[in-house]
Amino acid sequence: MKLAPPVRKNDDIELSITALSSEGQGIGRVDGYAVFVMGAAPGDRVRCHCIKVTSSYAVAKLIEIIEPSPDRVQEKCPVANRCGGCSLQHIAYSAQLDVKRKQVEDALSRLGGIENPNVFATIGMDEPWRYRNKASFPAREMSQGVCFGFFAKNSHRIVPIDDCLIQDENGVAVMNAVRMWAEECGITVYDETTRKGVLRHVVTRTTSLGETMAIIVTTRPMRRDEELIEKLTSAVPSVKSIVNNINNTNSNVIFGDTFITVYGESTVRERILGIDFSVSAPSFLQVNHEQTEKLYNCAVDALELCGDELVFDVYCGIGTISLPVARRAKRVIGIEEVAEAVCDARANANANKITNAEFIAERAEIILPKLIEDGMRPDAIILDPPRKGCDAEVLEAIAASGVAKLVYVSCNPATLARDCKQLIESGYRLISAQPVDMFPQTSHVETVVLMTRTNAGKV
Repeated sequence: MKLAPPVRKNDDIELSITALSSEGQGIGRVDGYAVFVMGAAPGDRVRCHCIKVTSSYAVAKLIEIIEPSPDRVQEKCPVANRCGGCSLQHIAYSAQLDVKRKQVEDALSRLGGIENPNVFATIGMDEPWRYRNKASFPAREMSQGVCFGFFAKNSHRIVPIDDCLIQDENGVAVMNAVRMWAEECGITVYDETTRKGVLRHVVTRTTSLGETMAIIVTTRPMRRDEELIEKLTSAVPSVKSIVNNINNTNSNVIFGDTFITVYGESTVRERILGIDFSVSAPSFLQVNHEQTEKLYNCAVDALELCGDELVFDVYCGIGTISLPVARRAKRVIGIEEVAEAVCDARANANANKITNAEFIAERAEIILPKLIEDGMRPDAIILDPPRKGCDAEVLEAIAASGVAKLVYVSCNPATLARDCKQLIESGYRLISAQPVDMFPQTSHVETVVLMTRTNAGKV
């Protein structure tokens, strides 16, 4: 007989917080029953109000910190408690790094079934602020006029902002300049309910080479873009590209299919590990340049390449890992389903005079099994999938290839653990996991996992 939960909805309870969830919630327990409290830190003693109770866990709202954790600090951002972005600002940075290492370790052991996984200390930043090189600011018409901001936690309600302490300052300046332009020129803001209005989002990109791209998302081609160009280039001299994206769909997807360059170039330049990349508006690029170089160095170094290897880079994007690897390997084949990203990857290879990297525009779960069936046998494989992880067909093809060495770059410990479990069942073992803090002040973490085949050379 299943016992009733030890708490009820609307109960006020006291808890000692002992852990942190993957979403940044503090976790306390009542007779072993888990209670999740947003804004609580491990080591806190808190009073909280239960707002949701299920058979296996409860969610509670923080009322009072009875005894603060020694790792608790004052948030720098005035809207940190309302914005859904920075869930860990109340925790000292050194403790954030410890939490993220444990998050990876717990996922690999609990979900992946890996006993005592070899998880290294998280690689952090010296200055964990102003690191984001890309931001998406949704627009809303509010009582104070045109506003940009971020969504509140678990909602579609905008928290208006004038600044964001984890965003590059030029990106924030672009947001504020577009807001002034919209106010002065009478540009209407899109309303999701009525589906009327024009301005939907401002998306910004900045690079370590000092270039800025502004992407204005509207429901129809912009009018009065001359005033916008003047406003942006005056306020943000680093702006090298202004792009108008047209999105008239009834969805919460940010970009539509049409991109119109209204000023400058259609791309901005970035340099990663000594290689120059042209980055277009829809291209994927890691949001933290400093940590990206650390992450990719970990991935490339883990391969221990000698120079005569064939390497597959699966989910390769614009080639940001493929091209550094190509400088150490004999041949690299990148696989990516987004055709525009593959065009960028090929252009980036040509621009850097890298001739031993080729790119295939196809879904990994379709092309990778075919390459293996056709007899291609890579010496190493790199995986860098989206948050959902790898499709089962990709993991099955990897096992069928007999590849001896595998590096998996993940932004989601849960799907990483799931995929590692399948690979282990197919004859691989986990050598090490290196967390890298790509997203300070948030609960997210990147991880580089090295796996080797237990029976290398046998298929």
